[in-house]
Amino acid sequence: MTEPAIRLSGIQVWLEDGSTILRDISWEVRPGEHWALLGPNGAGKTTLLNVATARRYPSRGLVEVLGRSFGSSSMLELREQIAIVDPHQRMYDWFTTLEIVLTGTRGTIQPDPDGYSPSELKRAHQLMQQMGLGTMTEREIGTCSQGERQRVRIARALMQSPRVVVLDEPALGLDLPAREALIDALVDLAREHPDLAMIMISHHLEELPPTITHAALLRDGRMVASGPVESTLTGAMMSATYGIPIEVSNDRGRWLARGRSSWDGGTGRS
Repeated sequence: MTEPAIRLSGIQVWLEDGSTILRDISWEVRPGEHWALLGPNGAGKTTLLNVATARRYPSRGLVEVLGRSFGSSSMLELREQIAIVDPHQRMYDWFTTLEIVLTGTRGTIQPDPDGYSPSELKRAHQLMQQMGLGTMTEREIGTCSQGERQRVRIARALMQSPRVVVLDEPALGLDLPAREALIDALVDLAREHPDLAMIMISHHLEELPPTITHAALLRDGRMVASGPVESTLTGAMMSATYGIPIEVSNDRGRWLARGRSSWDGGTGRS
């Protein structure tokens, strides 16, 4: 069996004022698995990911990332193998999309004045092609749509060949065509990088690509459910997570959630 890329055991996080953010969380993410991390605002998703991606120590519990334990390994070195795609990441409008992607090679926000090697340029072009950006290498990022910018960010994050990629609400603010283009790109990403572990934070099931294999549901700092999507993305589990009656459906790998309310008689049908 493949060793987990991330293994959390009995994780707790509390603050100096005594408030608890995470309560007894155990979670494993293996290479090639694509996870959706879901839960209401304040559930602890960001704190959980900060622990899982070597950006925060837990107050209690054991953490192993890429086979190395917290406390006996360099967290900085671990972070270099984990890419976090932030939709709010700053990008200067006058740089081209190719230049932005290349900055991922050094982890900078501006292109390297010394330039890049032929292999780095080749990889940047390949990643842009995978993200559906192959014809846009000379476009200034300031002229790109929000959806195109998000795909540029993902290509940039992949430049250092990370073993884990975290997508923090990648479809935030996207219209329908841009969202679908992003989902298509994520499907291609899964096909081209089968061993890559991915974690995607989202508030909407319809934003999840059909390549999502697992889901983790958080509420009030506790794990409501964790496992394959068939057993976790159910009406009962989603209702327990969000505290309202929810119906969940799946059509050819695409998910949809809707609340049952008084306007439709509680049936979930209009």
